[in-house]
Order: sequence, then C-alpha cells, then structure tokens
Amino acid sequence: MAASAADVDSHDGQNAGLQTAKDLFSGAVGGIAQVLIGQPFDIVKVRLQTSTQYSSALTAAASIYKHEGALAFYKGTLTPLLGIGACVSIQFGAFHSARRFLEQRRAATDKSFIPGVSNLGYGEYYAAGAFAGVANSVISGPIEHVRIRLQAQPHGAGRLYSGPWDCVRKLSQQAGGVLPGLYRGEVVTVLREAQAYGLWFLAFEWLMNADAARNKIDRKEIPSYKIALYGGLAGEALWLGSYPLDVVKSKMQTDGFGAGQKYKSMRDCFAQTLRAEGMRGFWKGIGPTLLRAMPVSAGTFAVVEMTMRTIN
Repeated sequence: MAASAADVDSHDGQNAGLQTAKDLFSGAVGGIAQVLIGQPFDIVKVRLQTSTQYSSALTAAASIYKHEGALAFYKGTLTPLLGIGACVSIQFGAFHSARRFLEQRRAATDKSFIPGVSNLGYGEYYAAGAFAGVANSVISGPIEHVRIRLQAQPHGAGRLYSGPWDCVRKLSQQAGGVLPGLYRGEVVTVLREAQAYGLWFLAFEWLMNADAARNKIDRKEIPSYKIALYGGLAGEALWLGSYPLDVVKSKMQTDGFGAGQKYKSMRDCFAQTLRAEGMRGFWKGIGPTLLRAMPVSAGTFAVVEMTMRTIN
C-alpha cells in the first residue's frame, strides 16, 4: 500500500530533525576540541589587540608565562568551554539546516539537482555559512565579551574579576542592565560572524568538493588528514576575511563604561583606530591568530566530520 503524502512529509520531517540533532552533537564535540587547542593562542591575540605594551606575539607569550605562569594561557577557559561547544554546535546545525533548505529550493526549480548529492553554488554555501554566523552571534557575543574581559584584565592585585559570573555581575552593574552589559559590541559581532563563517564554510566546502571531483570519489571517502588540512585552510580564510572586524570588536569589548568609555560606537572605534594606528592597527595580532587558526580549525572540522561519520 502506497504511503500517503502526509506520511512521507512526517517521515522527511523526522529524518530532518534527526539529522539536525546529529549536526548539533557533532558541532558540540568539535567545539570542545576547538577551545582546548586554541585557548593559549587566543589569549595572546587578545592581549596584542587591546594593549600596546607588547612588540610581538612572542614577547606577549613570554611576558604572560613569566609574570602569570603557564596556567594563565587558559585564563577564561571555563566560559568558552561551556559556551563554544554550544556555539560550534549552532554553527554546524544552522549551516546544514540552511544548506538543506537551499538544496530543496534548488531541486524545486532544477530537476537534475539531487539534494545531498549535487553541489550547491558557492554563493549559496557562503549564504548558508553567513546564516550560521548570525544565528551563532546571539550567544557568541556575550560569551566572547566575558572571555575577553577575563583575558585582558591585569594579573594579581589589579585583578578586576574573580571569575565569569563575577564578570557578568559587574558588567551588568556598570552598564545599567544585563543586556547592555553583555551585548556590548554586538553589531560588529554580527557583521564579523556573518563574514567569518560565510568564508569558513565556503572555503571548506569548495576544497572538499574539488577533492572529491578531482579524485572521482565520494566525499565520505576523503581521508581524515585531508579533512584536517582543508579545515585548517578554511580557518586561514576565515580570519583573513574578517580580522579587522574582530579587532574593533575586541576594542569595544574591553572599553570602559560611563566616563571611562573611549568609543561611542562601532564607527567611532573604526575611525579612532585608523587615526591613531593607521591600517596596521586593524591587523595587530594577525600572526598568532593565523598560527592558531590552522590547528584549531583543522581539529574542529576533523572532529566534526569524523563524529558525523561515526554516528551516521
């Protein structure tokens, strides 16, 4: 007996829901790997972006180690460890949901297009990645704000916050509320996330699809070392395409409140940085960031892809 249209729709909906759950779980596992690999690089990047006391990444790293100890490289890790797993989970879940939507839309107008088999256009991959970035920014904005405050604070007696929750409490008090306190710099965060993850997923999909086509194999047959390599290269593309926005975000999220506030808005931060530091000011810390991007992004994509293959 033939299944009714309602039965087919229900089955498709269940499959889509299950696949989204798998995407979210794989992303969460990849996010934990991302934090553990990248946190030491990230604190050096933040210090370089928000301070003028270091002449290079090596100087910053040596100073942190000498004055604050080895564990200082994992300052503020609790916040991203709890949050970045959720962020990467959302990134991959949103990207693949948007990808499936775009595939269904393409299939409705192009009968030769087979969802899950045929490749989308690269503008569509960028759009799906940008959607993932915007969806992610809702939680990545406050998480990164708290992490940056913890990473940039002085060591020892000058310490401003005893931990993540103390930071949240004090930011809320200083800004006159939880939302204005935690969502400082959210506009530039949304712009950065859209651009960054549009490029991240676009680069990875292009490299994976090109490899499969070149070697006439299914994507699932691409070995893990190549997945890691392509993930690492995608990480370089992410930062090269979005770094100036990240610098502005870091400056705004370490700025003071009230009389101590230096930047009135995102545009004012751009203008002041350009006036005081020139174009080079938008690329401070790019060296350790690119150094970090390769292993972090490689690990993220490799772990996500391998987790997905295992649970599928």
